[in-house]
Amino acid sequence: MRAWTRLRRLWLGLPAAALAVLALAGLTKAEVVQRGGLRVSFNGRLTPKALPREEAAPVRVAVDAKIRSTDGGAPPQLRQIAIEINRYGHFNPRGLPICRLREIEPSTTANALAACRRSLVGEGRFSAKIRLAQQAPFPSGGKVLAFNGTLHGRPAILAHVYGTDPIPTSFTLPFAIEPAKGTFGTVLRASLPEVTGNAGYVTGLSLSLGRNFSFRGKRRSYLSASCPAPSGFPGAVFPFARARFGFEKKTVTSTLTRNCKVRG
Repeated sequence: MRAWTRLRRLWLGLPAAALAVLALAGLTKAEVVQRGGLRVSFNGRLTPKALPREEAAPVRVAVDAKIRSTDGGAPPQLRQIAIEINRYGHFNPRGLPICRLREIEPSTTANALAACRRSLVGEGRFSAKIRLAQQAPFPSGGKVLAFNGTLHGRPAILAHVYGTDPIPTSFTLPFAIEPAKGTFGTVLRASLPEVTGNAGYVTGLSLSLGRNFSFRGKRRSYLSASCPAPSGFPGAVFPFARARFGFEKKTVTSTLTRNCKVRG
């Protein structure tokens, strides 16, 4: 109890400038994990950083992953991605139109937007190294469009990628949105074995998610969050996101810690 009291006094005694510096530092630092010859960099941010203490407010969540080898060779094949979001953040797709996989696969970026623009919930970038051009399972780089969709009847994010190098190629990576218990309340989970093969390997993926919309005359948000600060504290430091990257014969886990400030 005494420790909590001292921590409260410390927070309340910090000037506004110091709090701002702490919040900025928490939003910009990437987590780098190295295992053997594999290096994975994971970064992310939550905006805005000033949020209500109790009620959830609209937010955007951005995550970014980069995969490299330390010796200049090819890293192991990425097979699974799981991105876990803190339980104080919530996904709520109710009221958004659903994009069907058959509407965007295969298609160019422009055609995917034409088919599912009303379902758009975010965007990002994708990068890969291609070994066999004529068998490319995905482009070497391209824009990601994230659409509200379903997977096996459950809520999902359809991450559509299109690029022209080495040949015009599109593919869609479905992320299942699954509830979880504990510190992280939502998991975005995707599998790559079917699209990876041996003709190429993934080197990077970024996603920025968030959208405000109207449903039945009310304003809603695809993503919302509150600041998990105890009563009397002006802000909090919390585990924002955890990523698990499943490779051939190994799994790499990375956790991001971020800050928020109580609004109002």
